[in-house]
Order: sequence, then C-alpha cells, then structure tokens
Amino acid sequence: MWPIHGVLVLAFAAAILATTVTFYAGWKLLGVQGLAREQRIGSRELFDLVKVSFGVVAGAGALVALVNGYRRQRVDEAGALREETRLHTERFTKAVSQLGETSEAVRLGAVHALASLADDAPTPDLQQTCVDVLCAYLRLPYSAEADLSDGDAGARHAYLALREVRHTVIRLIRDHLRLLPDHPHSWQGLRFDFTGVVFDGGDFSGAKFSGGRVDFRDATFSGARVDFKDTKFSGVRVDFRGTKFSDGEVTFRSAAFSDSEVDFRDATFSGARVDFSANFLDTSASFRGANFSAGTVTFDDARFLGRGVDFCSVFSGGTVLLGAAFSGATVSFRGAEFSGATVGFGGATFSGATVSFRGARFFAGVVEFCGTRFSDSQVTFRAAGFIGAKVSFLGAAFSGAKVDLSAASGQPPSGLVPPAEKPLPDGLILPTEWYPAKA
Repeated sequence: MWPIHGVLVLAFAAAILATTVTFYAGWKLLGVQGLAREQRIGSRELFDLVKVSFGVVAGAGALVALVNGYRRQRVDEAGALREETRLHTERFTKAVSQLGETSEAVRLGAVHALASLADDAPTPDLQQTCVDVLCAYLRLPYSAEADLSDGDAGARHAYLALREVRHTVIRLIRDHLRLLPDHPHSWQGLRFDFTGVVFDGGDFSGAKFSGGRVDFRDATFSGARVDFKDTKFSGVRVDFRGTKFSDGEVTFRSAAFSDSEVDFRDATFSGARVDFSANFLDTSASFRGANFSAGTVTFDDARFLGRGVDFCSVFSGGTVLLGAAFSGATVSFRGAEFSGATVGFGGATFSGATVSFRGARFFAGVVEFCGTRFSDSQVTFRAAGFIGAKVSFLGAAFSGAKVDLSAASGQPPSGLVPPAEKPLPDGLILPTEWYPAKA
C-alpha cells in the first residue's frame, strides 16, 4: 500500500532485473560466444523488432494493470476486514454489557456469546481479547461456599447460580483447548490469566496448553475438586507462584509438562490433597519457598526427565531465598523417577512432616540435600535406587528425625555415611553394606 509511483518504479526495476538475469543465464547455458553483426537490416528483421517493441509495451501495460489490480484487491480486503471488525466490536460490546447483568441466565448467554466471538474473530488479537474478558470475569471478587452464612438460602442460591456461570467459563476454555492446534476454533497458543482466581471446582482435564503463558499466581484452590488430569503443557510457562491449596482436591495425575517452566515458588499447601503424579519432560519445576504445612501432596510415580525440580534455597542478589518447608504435611515421592535431572532439596526444612521417597529411582543427574534440616519428621528412602546419580547430603542436619534409607541400592550419597569409627546420627538408618559398623 505504498505510493503508486514508488511501487511502479520498484515493479519495473524488478521486472528488468528478472529479465536480465534470465537472459544472462540462458546466454551462459547455451554457450553463446557473441552476436553476429549485420551490416544491413532487411524487412523481416525490422518487422521482428517492431513485434518485440509492441511486446515490451504490452508487457509494461500488463505490469501496471497487475500492480493496480493487486492494490485494488488489498483495498477491498482491508475494507472487508474493517467492516468485519466493526460488526465484531458491536457484538463484543453487547456481550460484555450482558456480563454485568444481574440475571445469571443472561450472564450465561454472554459467556457463550464471547466464546463464539473468539471463534469468529477476524484477527488473533481480537480472539485474545475475548479470552482475556472471560479470564477477567473469573478474576472478579468471589466468595466460596465456605464463606456463606448458615441458613441464608438466598445467598446460597445466588452463590450456586454464580458458580454455574464461572464453571461454564472454565468448561468452555477446556473444550477449546482440547481441539487440535490447526482447528479453526482452537485456543492453543493464547495467554490465560487466572491471577488471584478462586477455584471452588473446575475441570481442565485433557486440555492442551501450548505456547504462550498460563498464569495462576495467587490463585486459591479451595472446597472442591479441580481436575488437571491428562492436561498437556507444551512449550509454555505455567506460573503458580503464591498459589494457595487449602481444602478440596487438585489433581495433575497423568498430566504432561514438556519443554516448559513450572513455577510453584511460595505456594502454600495447607489442608488440600494435591496429586502431582505427572510427567515433567525436559521441564524445570520450582517449589522454592513453598510451604507444605498440612494436607497430602503426592508425587507418586512422577517422572522428572531432564532439567529438574527445585525445592532448595539459593543466595541471590545478597538475599537468601528460602527453600521449601515441609511441616505437618504428608508428602510422597513413592516410585518417582528422576533421570538426568537436577533435584535440589538443599536448604529445605523437614519439620514435623511425613515424607516418603520409598522406591524412588535416581538415575544420572544430580540430587542435592546439602544443608537440608531434618527435625521431628519421618523421612523414608526405603528401597530407593541411587544409580549413576550424584547424590549429596553434605551439611545436612539431623535432629529428632527418623531418616530411613534401609534397603536402598546403589552408591551411598556423599556426606551421609560417617567414618566407620563414628556413630550414625540418631534416627538415621542406612543399609548395612553402606555402613557395616554398628552405632
């Protein structure tokens, strides 16, 4: 859509250049040594020159017509897009205004209308806008059932109606993320902002988040089951920083995180049952600063292949970032597989918790419990396998905790087995082949 004179000059220059290159290539391929000189031009040669001249003029005219036709087509397409965008905006404005209605039935209609608008959006930006509004609706202030007054039937009915609208939004997002990436109504690759959302139930099972970003920062999972079973996260950043898991159940069973970043830093697990029996493939997962204070968190049969999982504390910018704290919760890594991954528990605290690595397998990679503090907890590594992994307990402190590594196999971790003349710390149980001397 540049100025027409400039476009024509460029078009003629491109045509001349293409003709020159073609002529030169033909000259070389035919092995022409030179052109024979003619002293006189006959009528036949003159007629051929006239035909060539007319051909050049006709070609120039055709080129001008082609450029003008292309520009006219672009102008028509731009006009059609503007008209389509105008109609989309009118429908969008109406649907958004209906989201503010007091009637939940009208809100349900508005939610479906916005989903339909996202499917028919003329541009990706307008599609993202529709999805942003649906996510923003979930971020509005919301009281879960536990916050209702006893015996207030009106409040409970209003809550149930609003809950139905919110769960419909979640269901529509899930359904669109179950579609194949090349489906015209697929929402894969879009951004989803669930910052601060209260989830009192919801089903994301089977959804596929690919590309983009999924943000659950400071969200609250409470009071019901939220299902991420068989959900796929591929090439995406998933942010659960500061998320609160209290009451209810959240399951990631059979979910797959591949080539992604998963961030649970400073998350709080208090009273909920959370199942991370998932596959972390070439994915970094961080639980730095997470607090496991109550409830049950399971990583049973989880697979960490490549990159790694981080529960440790680090020193950054002059500040010590605290590691995960396991206090009062039941955390299980039964049968988990760590292969080629970096697993960090350095600086983590196990206090009053029950943690199981029974049957876990550590293949290759690095596993660090450096500076980890075990106090008043039950931690078991029974039947765990340390095969080819570099495992270190250097600087680990044992105080009133029972740490059981009986029946573990493989090379003993460094910094764990004391010299033969020194007794084992109270509560530390090692395989006899690692420490044959009796304390």
